[in-house]
Amino acid sequence: MHARLSGWLYACIAALLLGWNAVALADGKLTNLSGPVQLRKADGTLVVAAPESRVSPGESVLTGANGFARLITTDGGEIVLRPNSEFFMEQYRYSADQPDQDSFVYSLLKGGLRTVTGLIGKRGNRDAYRGQPVTATIGIRGTFFEVRVCNNDCGSLPNGTYFQVRSGSISTGNSFGDITMSAGQIVFVPPDAAPQLLPRDPGIGFTTPQDFPKTEDTPD
Repeated sequence: MHARLSGWLYACIAALLLGWNAVALADGKLTNLSGPVQLRKADGTLVVAAPESRVSPGESVLTGANGFARLITTDGGEIVLRPNSEFFMEQYRYSADQPDQDSFVYSLLKGGLRTVTGLIGKRGNRDAYRGQPVTATIGIRGTFFEVRVCNNDCGSLPNGTYFQVRSGSISTGNSFGDITMSAGQIVFVPPDAAPQLLPRDPGIGFTTPQDFPKTEDTPD
């Protein structure tokens, strides 16, 4: 009896651990690459990225000059990085049957991205999806938008973070104030002042290589 009970307990513990790992290891993968793209692993090691490379919490994707990368997350989301960008995946947790446990936190340290949010941005916890560019924070719930971080590397554009919403809405801000923007709006978040709604696109968008899928074609 004792031996059968011990075996049953072992099987239950093993199943729980396997289930936990399935959630803990949920992350993303790079599906399309062009030009120089590297991964910085959690231990700081730099490796050359390849199609199907996994990206997990604690790791970064870095694109060089003329480098583009497309990242698909397990919740169905998509992120496309422009050249000279650095994207850090801080937290990621997604399990189809546990929406209250969702979490996706990332930092855009430089460069820019275009993204269509996955299920983490559309269900369960409204605070589950958080982006953290250099001078701002992002809170969203189901949207398609672009971000550009400028730090003396955007020509004549002032330093700060720029947002352009294609669909849905974004709440963004800094210590000086917050703003909610909807489809068609563009916002500039300077490092030392409140967010500002801009009358037109100052040139923050970018064109991906021809062999990249169109971002707006990503399934909802």
